[in-house]
Amino acid sequence: MMESEMEKGRPYQEKPRTFSTVRSKSSIPLVFRVLMKINPRALIVVLLLVVCGVFYLGASTSPIIVFVFCICTLSLFFSLYLTKWVLAKDEGPPEMSEISDAIRDGAEGFFRTQYGAISKMAGILALVILFIYLFRTTTPQQEASGLGRTTSAYITVIAFLLGAVCSGLAGYVGMWVSVRANVRVSSAARRSAREALQIAVRAGGFSAIVVVGMAVFGVALLYATFYVWLGVDSPDSMKVTDLPLLLVGYGFGASFVALFAQLGGGIYTKAADVGADLVGKVEQGIPEDDPRNPAVIADLVGDNVGDCAARGADLFESIAAEIISAMILGATMAQRCKIEDPSGFILFPLVVHSFDLVVSSVGILSIRGTRDSGLISPIEDPMAIMQKGYSITILLAILTFGGSTRWLLYTEQAPTAWFNFALCGLVGIITAYAFVWISKYYTDYKHEPVRLLALSSSTGHGTNIIAGVSLGMESTALPVLVISVAIISAFWLGRTCGLVDELGNPTGGLFGTAVATMGMLSTAAYVLTMDMFGPIADNAGGIVEMSQQPESVREITDILDAVGNTTKATTKGFAIGSAALASFLLFSAYMDEVAAFAQLPFKEVDIAIPEVFVGGLLGSMLIFLFSGWACSAVGRTAQEVVTEVRRQFIERPGIMDYKEKPDYGRCVAIVASASLREMIKPGALAILSPMAVGIIFRILGHATGQPLLGAKVVASMLMFATVTGILMALFLNTSGGAWDNAKKYIETGALGGKGSEAHKAAITGDTVGDPFKDTAGPSIHVLIKMLATITLVMAPIFL
Repeated sequence: MMESEMEKGRPYQEKPRTFSTVRSKSSIPLVFRVLMKINPRALIVVLLLVVCGVFYLGASTSPIIVFVFCICTLSLFFSLYLTKWVLAKDEGPPEMSEISDAIRDGAEGFFRTQYGAISKMAGILALVILFIYLFRTTTPQQEASGLGRTTSAYITVIAFLLGAVCSGLAGYVGMWVSVRANVRVSSAARRSAREALQIAVRAGGFSAIVVVGMAVFGVALLYATFYVWLGVDSPDSMKVTDLPLLLVGYGFGASFVALFAQLGGGIYTKAADVGADLVGKVEQGIPEDDPRNPAVIADLVGDNVGDCAARGADLFESIAAEIISAMILGATMAQRCKIEDPSGFILFPLVVHSFDLVVSSVGILSIRGTRDSGLISPIEDPMAIMQKGYSITILLAILTFGGSTRWLLYTEQAPTAWFNFALCGLVGIITAYAFVWISKYYTDYKHEPVRLLALSSSTGHGTNIIAGVSLGMESTALPVLVISVAIISAFWLGRTCGLVDELGNPTGGLFGTAVATMGMLSTAAYVLTMDMFGPIADNAGGIVEMSQQPESVREITDILDAVGNTTKATTKGFAIGSAALASFLLFSAYMDEVAAFAQLPFKEVDIAIPEVFVGGLLGSMLIFLFSGWACSAVGRTAQEVVTEVRRQFIERPGIMDYKEKPDYGRCVAIVASASLREMIKPGALAILSPMAVGIIFRILGHATGQPLLGAKVVASMLMFATVTGILMALFLNTSGGAWDNAKKYIETGALGGKGSEAHKAAITGDTVGDPFKDTAGPSIHVLIKMLATITLVMAPIFL
């Protein structure tokens, strides 16, 4: 960047590298540094042995597991192809590379520190889980199979730690690719808008394929390992239908890491963004991502740690939780219906997500480059191109889903049941498409809601805020109606499939809902690709602005950035829809587990009981308190950034004339330390609340002669928290995305364009929406599922 500034006749007074203050120690993780020192031939031999061991486990378990391992292996090679393709693209002129290096160093430095803190907390929680399981009661099924307390404790802890490690790895993969693709997208934007789009999509695709593949492979490997280790289905050992409950710890570990990753990353990215906007845009009147803004590097780093790393961990735990809950319900239904070979019903979720990897790969490859350069024409709208890829993915998903149900869910007891379940999957796929469309309608500035919000900015800051809040509230209606229809339709399709228990009662209802959830997530890899596209495009725009590229290049990245805001909003809508369905499934699994431990029927929760009603109130309160703490954490950290940026502008007046260099590293240090400090309180609230409520009401229940009171209150808390969380997350995500794109719409030249009074009011709305859509909102997705998994894991202490 120094060269470009000097060419313009505005040299800085200082000569050192512009971004040297942000640099930190080697960005290569320790595990890769160790592997690089090993002899390549020895490493290949070890890897071959590991692969052979994995496939031996699969072959000893089920041919279905072998099929899943094969698809995961092929998807790994495909992701390597995408990586090689993206990294082969040029990084542009030196000034672009210099900015990209600073962003990468800042992101990887924060990632190391953040995940170091998370790993310590995970270690402590693993010890707590071990202690609880060593002293808890066991179910009659576990006693009959010889699975003692010690074995059960170690299995749960191993699953928890593996889930935590894989979730962290998913986050790292998301960030690793984004900090390398951003500069390549910036460089491509100088030549062709379509090429820039293709690079951003393929970079996001690499991350998505790895995240989904790892979620599927992790659950399959854990299942196969426990199957072989415990000698499942051999005489006097555990039945295969009891095995999925042992995997719950994996989902809890993934949720635990994802929650803190989302909180820490969300606080980081939005505190930097708010601080940069309030002082840079509003007070100083300089453009977004201007190199004179001391907080600009922190803002660009935040896109990677908040949107890429955190979203990777978020979707990883979504898929893991959904797979495990569906496996539990499939096993329960197979057991009640006395199905001869239940493995198809148990392993069906793994196969569905294996096909997800295949169909999403086709969707990603369908987005091709073109030789045409310049701005994307109206026909070449980036959103339309990605929607076309999504339509291809959905069409293929419908075909593979139907084939999977016929292959795995066909049973002689009910020959047409598979068709009903295929229809359940279709309900889920339609629900996913509806969620994506609804989110796009409320957040894309091509549609009326965002344009009306932009128009409200022309009358001042207050009317912009009122319009944004009302838009967010209104936007909860359609998704709730869609998800309500989906749950009821899938439940009744499953219930009427013909599968009955020994007493002739229909049993397929809940599994039908589980199949619909699988249908909704059957294109998860492509949806995550669209999500990862957003922050990569945002970063590319920042690099273009900071390296003083021509306005035509910035116009291309602005279009991609605006589309990225919409894709991020649609992914959040998709995530909250899947979270709602997955939580419903996990809630059912929780009630079954409580009944198994207590040896008492537990099929309904009566909210007319005062204590149970109070549990519901506490669940709703938890969502509001958690959201409040998350937003206030962003506010406090942003205040520190604002103070620092103002100080630099006052003490270094030459910054505005390009005569002095801002201290970017100072702002990076402020948001990094503050976000790590601020993520603890809301995270601890989420983990400790259900445990504290369950134990307190368990003691109260024993004192007043009410068995299962603790479990009932926790169930009520879980239900109310899920319902309130769905509505709160929809409101926060949509209003935040709409505010952001209303500002982008005005920046295209509408209503006076950049620098107008309407633009200043829109910046205020965008600032309010930042912690809504990127901190509190996405964290609630994880919170809902974590509450469900933590109650499953901790169920014995509530009895």
